[in-house]
Amino acid sequence: MPRPSNPKPGRPRFRFADRRSGVLLHPTSLPGPHGSGDAGPDAFAFVDWLARAGQTWWQMLPTGPIDGAGSPYSGFSAFASSLLLISLERLHEDGLLDADDVRPRPGRRADRVDFRKVEKFRLDRLRKACDAFFSRKRGRSAFERFCVQQDDWLNEDSLFFAIRQSCRRRPWWEWDAPLRRRRPTALAEARKHLQDDVRFFQFAQFVAHRQWSALRKYANDHGVGLIGDLPIFVAHDSSDVWRHPNLFTLKPDGTCRVISGAAPDAFSDDGQLWGHPLYKWAVHRRDGYAWWTRRFARLFEQFDGLRIDHFLGFNRYWEVPGDAETAATGRWRKGPGPHFFEAVLPKLKQQGCSGEIIAEDLGLLVPAAEKLRDDFAFPGMRVVQFAFGQDDGYHLPHNCPRQSVAYTGTHDNDTVVGWWKQANKGERRRALAYTGGSAGTIAADLVRAVATSPANVAVYPAQDLLGLGKAARMNVPGTTNGNWRWRLRSGQLGNDHADRLRSLTSLTGRL
Repeated sequence: MPRPSNPKPGRPRFRFADRRSGVLLHPTSLPGPHGSGDAGPDAFAFVDWLARAGQTWWQMLPTGPIDGAGSPYSGFSAFASSLLLISLERLHEDGLLDADDVRPRPGRRADRVDFRKVEKFRLDRLRKACDAFFSRKRGRSAFERFCVQQDDWLNEDSLFFAIRQSCRRRPWWEWDAPLRRRRPTALAEARKHLQDDVRFFQFAQFVAHRQWSALRKYANDHGVGLIGDLPIFVAHDSSDVWRHPNLFTLKPDGTCRVISGAAPDAFSDDGQLWGHPLYKWAVHRRDGYAWWTRRFARLFEQFDGLRIDHFLGFNRYWEVPGDAETAATGRWRKGPGPHFFEAVLPKLKQQGCSGEIIAEDLGLLVPAAEKLRDDFAFPGMRVVQFAFGQDDGYHLPHNCPRQSVAYTGTHDNDTVVGWWKQANKGERRRALAYTGGSAGTIAADLVRAVATSPANVAVYPAQDLLGLGKAARMNVPGTTNGNWRWRLRSGQLGNDHADRLRSLTSLTGRL
C-alpha cells in the first residue's frame, strides 16, 4: 500500500448525484497481522490507496456483529459494532495492550479468515485492554459521555450480550422465562451479577466507535466517503427482537410465527428460506417508526451513505409460515410503502442525520417498487454480470440511468473471472461482442464498461480490479459454509493498480 497522501482540507459533501466511483471491500478482507482486517493501520492505508486511485467511495458490508458462520447480515444487534473490527494495534498505541499482546501468532492465513480462531484471539485481548482501561482514570470521562450519548441501545445491548454469554450463547427464546420475558426483577439481578461482562461490552463499543470515527474522519479528509449497508431484516437471536418483541411477529414463547424468504422463481422451485422474524408494520407505523429512525441515525453516525439491502421488501415481501421447510408455501404481503420514508426521512433531517441512500433493488422489480425507489430519488443498482444472459438490456452498462449505481458484481456474485468460467457460450459471446475484449481481459473489460456507463456512481469489487477467480468470492447465497472469508494479501493492491484505476477514472469523467 502507498504511504499517506496529502489530505484535502475540510470535510467534503459526498453525493450520489455526482459522477464518481469507488471500491467494494469489506474491512475484514483487509490485510493485517491478526487473522482478519480491522479499523487499524491497513484500513488507513487502503484509504490512501483509494485517494491515489482517484476514488470517492469505499463501500462495505454491514459492520455490526456477525453470526456463528461469519455473516454480517445476521448479527445479534442492529446498533452495535463488530468487535472484530477493533484494531489491537491501536489499543497498543493507547497503552492498553503490551507489545506481546499484538505480536502476530503463527497459523493465521493471510488470504482467509478463520472466524473461530480470530474471535477467541481478539476477545481475549479486548478483555485485557478493558481491565487496563478501568485500572486508570484517563479516558473515563469520554467513556461515560459515550454511554450517555448511546443510552437508547447500549445498556440493553450490553445486558443482552452478558446474558447470552452466561447462557452459553443459547438463543434468547431458550433462556429462563423471567429473562426471556424481560421481567424487571430478573433483569436487575442479571445486571448486578453480570456487571463485569456488561461493562466489557460497553467498553468494546466505546473503543469501536472511537476507532471508526477516526477512520471516517481520515477518509473524509482524503476525499473518500464511506458507504455502509443496512439489511432490511434483523436476526431472530438479536437484542433488537428480545428488547422489542411487540415489533415482530412472534409467538408467546418467542419463536417466529412467520419468517422471511424469497418467492419461488426460475432459479429455485422452492424459493429461499431466510428465516428472519417479520415486522408488525402496523405497530411500527403507530409509533412513527421510532426504532427505524434510531437505526438509520445510528448508521449515519458512521457512514456517508447507506445501501438498503432488499429495498424491495418495503414495497412487498414474501411471508413464510414459521414452521415451513421451504419458502414455497409463502405468500406476498404488502410492505409499509412510501409512508415509511415520508415519516423517517424528515425526522432524520431534523436530527441533523444526513447521508445518501442506495436502494438495493435486485430481483423481481415490480412497477410499484420502482416507483417507490424513484419517488424518493434513491439510485438503484445495475450489475453487469446480469447483462449477458436472459437480461432484456436492463443491466447493460449503456442503459444505466444517471440515477443508479453500476457494479461489475456484488458480494453475492462470483467474481467476474469466476462468472466467466461458468458462463455459457451465449453469455460469453455476447460479453465479448459488447466489450470488444478477450477472455484473458474480461475483468478489466467489464470494469471499463461500468466506468464508461452513464451511471453517476460506479463501484468495483476489489477482486475484479485484481482479476481474481472463484476462490476470492465473498458469498454464495443460500449457503452457510465457507463464506465471508476472503482476504486481500498485503501489497496485493499496489501503486500500479491505483495508477491504472486513476487513469480510467479520469478518462471516464469520474475523478
